[in-house]
Amino acid sequence: MNDEVFEKYRDAGRVAATILQDGARSIRVGASYRELVESIEARVGEEGAALAFPLNLSLNEDAAHDTASYGDERVFSRGDVAKLDLGVQIDGYIADTATTVDLGSNSLLLQASEQALESAIRSVRPGATAGGLGAAIQKEIESRGYRPISNLTGHGLDRYVLHRSPTIPNIGISGGVVLEEGMVFAIEPFASTGIGRVGEKPRREIYSLVSQRPVRTPAGRIVLEKIRERNGLPFARRWLGDKKLDIALPLLVRSQVLHVYPVLSDIPGALVSQHEHTVIVTPDGCVVTTR
Repeated sequence: MNDEVFEKYRDAGRVAATILQDGARSIRVGASYRELVESIEARVGEEGAALAFPLNLSLNEDAAHDTASYGDERVFSRGDVAKLDLGVQIDGYIADTATTVDLGSNSLLLQASEQALESAIRSVRPGATAGGLGAAIQKEIESRGYRPISNLTGHGLDRYVLHRSPTIPNIGISGGVVLEEGMVFAIEPFASTGIGRVGEKPRREIYSLVSQRPVRTPAGRIVLEKIRERNGLPFARRWLGDKKLDIALPLLVRSQVLHVYPVLSDIPGALVSQHEHTVIVTPDGCVVTTR
């Protein structure tokens, strides 16, 4: 970490915070899901930054990894709990932030994940443990009668790297990584009315490149050319711009060239809220880049 890198993290965070807040205000009953996703993604480029991953917009029991598909016709409905998760990068330095919009009567559920995040942030300092942050998150969520999602975590960030050490659990564990000055990571509590664990849905809209091995099929080669500038960061199926290329995606996943991110969901009928900030550990605490 040097001053130039620090400022790029801060700049990415400022862009992400502004766009996330504006995007959240646009979620209302009857609004188009796809139009909102595409407008927020376009705004990132207009601000001179780039997306670290496709905008995640996950509804109700879906906790993560949903985004608009080709011709998505969904609209927001009364009672929806909408998680808006935005990743912005400048020269590969990432800001990851999320908020939840309630179109029903679930203010306490939103408060649970928001206050869990704030409690964890107050716990960040050199020498603190990831397990200690998880305990702070769990306490805030359970004190309001909800369950933290135990198999989703916060994660370290690096240049063009979205997931690395330290892992920040959403439940208390013994020990965990000891935090050090200069670490950059996202803290993202999820509070649920369900069982507090997510499983995979069949819906698959987000992928990333994980291997540079040769690809024989013409469609597969076109896909790899289209995502070359992503530097391994995730992309959306709809970004390919040609639905005919979909045939290449399962083959590229099976051959371990691409990794797929299925939508992750608690039990049907559950509601999940999420809040997230990116922090940089400082000698006496942390800087939150995404406020």
